[in-house]
Amino acid sequence: MSTFEIVAREDFSDVTYLLEIRHPMMARAARAGQFVIVMAHEHGERIPLTIADFDRDKGTITLVIQAVGKTTKEMQQRCKVGAALHAVVGPMGIPSPVSGAKKVICVGGGLGVAPIFPQARAFKENGAYVIGVLGFRSKDLMFWTDKFNDCCDELIVCTDDGSSGIKGLVTEGIRRAIEKHPDVDECVAIGPTVMMRGCAEATRAHKIKTIVSLNPVMVDGTGMCGGCRVKVGGEVKFACVDGPDFDGHLVDFDDLISRLRRFATEEKAARERWSESCRMMTTPNLGALASQSSGPAAGGVSTELLELPDPYDEVRGG
Repeated sequence: MSTFEIVAREDFSDVTYLLEIRHPMMARAARAGQFVIVMAHEHGERIPLTIADFDRDKGTITLVIQAVGKTTKEMQQRCKVGAALHAVVGPMGIPSPVSGAKKVICVGGGLGVAPIFPQARAFKENGAYVIGVLGFRSKDLMFWTDKFNDCCDELIVCTDDGSSGIKGLVTEGIRRAIEKHPDVDECVAIGPTVMMRGCAEATRAHKIKTIVSLNPVMVDGTGMCGGCRVKVGGEVKFACVDGPDFDGHLVDFDDLISRLRRFATEEKAARERWSESCRMMTTPNLGALASQSSGPAAGGVSTELLELPDPYDEVRGG
C-alpha cells in the first residue's frame, strides 16, 4: 500500500474534483485552515492545496481541486482510486483560530467552499451560532450543501445566475445575514481574492472581525522562497508560516492581486504545452499505444483531452 494512496475520488463538475488521501499520521495532525504541499509525480511541480476535510478514524485527508492550471489538469486525468501521489507534505500553516465568537458568518466562494467547511464545523463544535454563506457560479457547480446544512444553523446560497438561492454575490448574502443578525461577532471568508476583498469591505462598516485565507504563489511552504509574502497592516508576512489566515481589514489586496498575476505568462505557456502533448496523445497511433499502456483502468493518463476554462477568466464563485 502506497504512503499517499488515493482511496476515493468524486467529480463535482467538469473542472472540480475531490481526492481522499490515506495518511493516518497527517489526518491525526490536521486542523482547520491548514494546507499541504503536493507533488503528483516525481517530476511534478509543488502546489499548495488546502485541507478541505480530515477523518481521523479513517486516517484520511480530503482535497478539493479545481483543474485550472497545468498541474491540476494533469492530476485530474492521472489521479484515480488506487493510484498514489508522489509526495504530500504537511499539514502546514497555522491552524485557523476558532475564537469564542457567539455568532459567526462562514463564507465560501467557488472552490473556497471546501476549505471553509472544517472551520464552520469547528465553530459549531465550539458552541457558536453558525451562518453559512456559499457562492457558486451556477446550480450545476454546487457541492457540499448537505455537509453545511449539518453544521450550520442557517445556510444562505448565492449563485451568479440565480439558478439556486439568491441571485448575486456572497456579499449580498453577508449583507442579509448582518441585517438579520446585527450581533454577529466574526466573519471568516475563503475564496477568490477579489471575493475576499469584497467580504472585508462588506463587514468593515459594521466593525465585524473578518478573517481571510490568502493564496499567494508558494513554492517550499517554509518561508524560504519568499514567493508567498503579503502585506498585512503595512508589514510583510509570509502566508506559509504566518498564515494563511489574516485580518481581512488589514490585507493589502491590491499588492496581493498584482503578485498573483506575476507568473501569468509562464503559467499560460505551461498549460498550452501540456494541452499540446495531450492532443498528440489523441492521434491514432500514439493514442492506441497510450490506451494499452496507461489507460484509465490502469490508473494512467486518460487520452481524452478535456476542454477546461482558462484560470485567468474571472472565477467569481459568488
